[in-house]
Amino acid sequence: MRFLLAAMSLAAFVFTGNAAYADKRVAFVVGNAAYKNVPQLPNPAIDAKSMARVLRNVGFDVVEGANLTRDAMTAKLLEFGKKSEGADVALFFYAGHGIAVNGTNYLLPVDADLKSEMDVKLGAAINVDLTLEQTMADAKVKLVFLDACRDNPFAAKIRSAKATRSVNVASGLAEMKSGEGTLIAFATGPGQTALDGEAGTNSPFTRALIANIASPGLEIQQAMTKVRAQVNDETGKAQLPWGHTNLTGTVFLNPAAATASDAAAPATVAQAGEVELEFWRSIKDTNKVEELNAYLTNYPNGTFKPLALARIAALQDGPSTTTRNLTVGIDPATFTDTADQIAEDQVGLDKNQRRDVQRRLTGLGFDVKATGKFDEETRSVIRRWQAARGYPTTGYLNKLQHKAMQSEIVSSRVASDDSTDEPARRRSSGGGRRSHGGGGGGPGNLFGHMMGGLFHR
Repeated sequence: MRFLLAAMSLAAFVFTGNAAYADKRVAFVVGNAAYKNVPQLPNPAIDAKSMARVLRNVGFDVVEGANLTRDAMTAKLLEFGKKSEGADVALFFYAGHGIAVNGTNYLLPVDADLKSEMDVKLGAAINVDLTLEQTMADAKVKLVFLDACRDNPFAAKIRSAKATRSVNVASGLAEMKSGEGTLIAFATGPGQTALDGEAGTNSPFTRALIANIASPGLEIQQAMTKVRAQVNDETGKAQLPWGHTNLTGTVFLNPAAATASDAAAPATVAQAGEVELEFWRSIKDTNKVEELNAYLTNYPNGTFKPLALARIAALQDGPSTTTRNLTVGIDPATFTDTADQIAEDQVGLDKNQRRDVQRRLTGLGFDVKATGKFDEETRSVIRRWQAARGYPTTGYLNKLQHKAMQSEIVSSRVASDDSTDEPARRRSSGGGRRSHGGGGGGPGNLFGHMMGGLFHR
């Protein structure tokens, strides 16, 4: 009898979990970073990949793209529009350059070359209002997330054009009103610009979305309240997401509190916070080292840290029984002593020792060329390594951090063949090192008058 009751309970639980995702959910997820006519952006493609993974985990059919030209972006939008017909939930996420001209917002494909207002309006850019109307009008619930408020180099070009000198061009996006059943969220306020974050990771806005919108049992407007607070805190109040909503009911992207597999998970999993657990679920099966390192960056002492490190090692070198020991024997002061240029000079690293540091970083999953010079790229990689280890993130090394790095067990694939001044060794190496899209920083409160006046109507 007891067995029968248990079986019936499990069957009901599984049915509830499946029913939660029985509605038709479609998402458009695109990140444009590799711009051809202006400097490239570091993170939108990674942002899109991370967001797509989270949405698939909660039942979305995702139309995904990265670094799309005007024609490729139009094709993806047509596909999304067809799939959105009759959808219960349609979600639109875009990361990359956007621009506002005379109060109208446009998203920019990677081949955009805007020199005047005419270039914008005659098809070089994607009109946001028209796009949302044409692709999502038939959906019952429409969720729009625009991480497109970067400082835009096209704005200055258009302002300087003689024929459009009086046009109102903003670097950020203009305010938008949402129709019935719609929620619109911007990375920051109208006319303001948002931060990209460390290269190779997620932007602050996307990172907060990933951490909150699919949290089990969390309604979307409550989730956006958490997003707003997280971004505001992470950026030192330099960036505050903005949004507008006309949702007429509650919306849950992940209504189930747990799944059957979670119920059988080890006790250590239960100790993880909901946000961390959702983050880990979204990347635990990834083949991308940068996404695993994104988890380590966000949770340097997280519950799943050993699993993340072991998977990184397996991806780089194949299965291994060796686990990196990152804490035993580390001076506690390493976690508090801040490094700067003076402290690094005291370490006394010569060119070969700097090259050794770069190779060690690569061996630990934080790819960087072993040039023997600590340029801005290397500083950025050092900051990601520091963040993943819980050290003060300055981009400079002190004696304690250097000693800690040397104590880590590095991958045997350390790239000795990428030194710019060792061509003979590079030619004889039998192939270059694998690239992980910029290294190991990887993929891991807004709304409505009903939320206490936090949002503009």
